[in-house]
Amino acid sequence: MTDLRLSARTKSIPPRFWNRSAAEIAGERHRIDEFTTPVLALDESAEGHNIRRFAQWAKEQSVEFAPHGKTTMSPRLWRHLTEAGATAISVATPWQAQLARSEGVRQVLLASELLDPAAATWLARELDDDAGFRFSCFLDSQEGLEVLTATRGDRPVDVLIELGEPGGRTGRRSSDEALALAWAAARESRVRLHGLAGYEGSLVSDRSPESEAIVRAYYARLIDLFETIAAFELWDADRPPVITVGGSIWFDVAAEVFAPLKDRARIVLRAGSFVAQDDGVWGAQSPLGPDSGVEDPLRPALRLWSRVISRPEKGLAILDAGKRDVPADLGFPVAVDVDGAPLAGHEVFRLDDQHAYLRVPEDSTLTPGDVVRLGISHPCGGFDRWRVLPVVDDANAKKPRVVGFVETYF
Repeated sequence: MTDLRLSARTKSIPPRFWNRSAAEIAGERHRIDEFTTPVLALDESAEGHNIRRFAQWAKEQSVEFAPHGKTTMSPRLWRHLTEAGATAISVATPWQAQLARSEGVRQVLLASELLDPAAATWLARELDDDAGFRFSCFLDSQEGLEVLTATRGDRPVDVLIELGEPGGRTGRRSSDEALALAWAAARESRVRLHGLAGYEGSLVSDRSPESEAIVRAYYARLIDLFETIAAFELWDADRPPVITVGGSIWFDVAAEVFAPLKDRARIVLRAGSFVAQDDGVWGAQSPLGPDSGVEDPLRPALRLWSRVISRPEKGLAILDAGKRDVPADLGFPVAVDVDGAPLAGHEVFRLDDQHAYLRVPEDSTLTPGDVVRLGISHPCGGFDRWRVLPVVDDANAKKPRVVGFVETYF
């Protein structure tokens, strides 16, 4: 943040802050209502609480966590995660891995296959230049293996065989195919067979009993494959293998199902949305979310301040925030009161590019110029609409103060 200068190119920054450093503005602790609407802010207290809470839970479960960095694409927040004990930062693309390295991340998990020859060449150079750099990636095909083995370098690449499911996303569809790929990797000197990987999020869309049965059956296939590979003694004998799964809805089930393997494998969970939580899908379905019934749950850490720009008819208010400001792929934003509770009788039911349609009570006193606080659903889609987010001390305070800024890279 020390090098960031605010300008007209910085969304929602008022003109009087242009051409000044973000650190300087943060030090002055301006109120968030001094910023131009719409403005999305990160709640510092909630973000810190969420990271500590998840790290505590992982420690209690004796599992590791490598949060998906794509959620925030913020090096500042990645540092908060690694400082809290994250084993690695997971990424989705080679470019994200390169960004993480450029920002000093020492352990990167590419939750995808590396098929780009240019990226593979970069990786080989990074591994050879820094003995402390740790990297692993999914392996899904013979073609991916050939890309990695075609590079020159002294340090081999750690690979995780990905097991998929019919109708799912990536990964070998059958255990026999995955086992054959494990054998092929074990014969190559340029890679090291380091474990198994999976992703259950593409198999189900909710946390119903039926969905849980599907997820548990998939995890059971991963365990069976693990035992088969272990019987053939294909794992690197110098260190325990990795099993990595667990999106933001199923990490508790993953910890339970894979618990019997903890003495022989490292269980690494990749959930990432817990950093910001939300007032929508993750709030309702996260195992540590407000609706889960656990003590000290995760808290929504993203709030959007949006201004009423029209009251064209009774029961309707039009706000100045739209699809360019908040996500709607997993639910519309939620109008909240000052204390963060849902605002009774108020419902966002439609988004245009720059406008939100807010259903309000017939006797609502909202007038043009008033500001409404919105919580979001799906943190990933919130962060990627903002290159710079103000950080407030407490988003549920009556007048939150800006105490920092977070840069994102999408």
